[in-house]
Amino acid sequence: MELFLMTVTTGLMVGGIYALVALGWVLIYKCSGVLNLAMGELTLIGAYVTLTFYQMGVPFILAVVGTLLVGILLGILCERIFLDKLIGEPILSVIMVTVGMSFFFKGVVQFIWGSDTRVFDPPVFALKPIEIGFLKVSSVYLWSFILSILLLLIFVAFFKFTRWGLSMQATADDETAALSLGVSARFVYAAAWAIAFMSAGVGGALLGNINGINISVGYLGLLVLPAVVLGGLNSVPGAIAGGIIIGLLQNLSGTYLDQYFPGGVKEIVPFAFMAVFLLFKPYGLWGWERIERV
Repeated sequence: MELFLMTVTTGLMVGGIYALVALGWVLIYKCSGVLNLAMGELTLIGAYVTLTFYQMGVPFILAVVGTLLVGILLGILCERIFLDKLIGEPILSVIMVTVGMSFFFKGVVQFIWGSDTRVFDPPVFALKPIEIGFLKVSSVYLWSFILSILLLLIFVAFFKFTRWGLSMQATADDETAALSLGVSARFVYAAAWAIAFMSAGVGGALLGNINGINISVGYLGLLVLPAVVLGGLNSVPGAIAGGIIIGLLQNLSGTYLDQYFPGGVKEIVPFAFMAVFLLFKPYGLWGWERIERV
């Protein structure tokens, strides 16, 4: 029972980080209908940017704030350079552009930072685990979970209580009606990419504190895709719930199945679960169901 509770606790905390990255997937899809296949590389860039600030002597919290600011700038630049001219073009064309962006970003990262694994030195979080009753929780998991939940709350409040957030939701619900009310679609798309860069970047920084930073952090960003599909591609609450569910599923399978199926079963199980889940709920838990009448 103690092992089970520790596995569940760790899964919840990793799931909070996954939820933060999943938010970036959902925002871009909600606003433009595009499945951004470069999210893994956005996560990777954020991890390295935070590490660079930290190695320059900037405290970790301020390094995260700096990553948020860099994420805003990079998100706007990417939308303006790569995607602005594709507004109104077939969705498949835009998705293929995001595939090209994925390879481009990966090449840029390897050119600037190389491919060796890097760690935060000195460590950001204490190495000694935190004891909660009979549970021992790694401090990096606990503080990463707290920070990711705090940022998620900030993003949700932004969408519900600010004019810009409401404009983004209006465009996602009905782009034509939003345009008729004076909402700028170009602004909404740029803001969506900026927030996607921010959420994925901070998620990458937190994941980098757990296992170090190398090119595989980009794969962890793609591992969030099952969480997005599970919650619903256009649902912000679904992204949060899906991230936590996938975090739990991954840790439980790693604890109880790795001994029978060695070789990384915890990376396979989320995708296998996604494939089976889509057979019964193709739109996810809270996704919009498309109804067509003949």
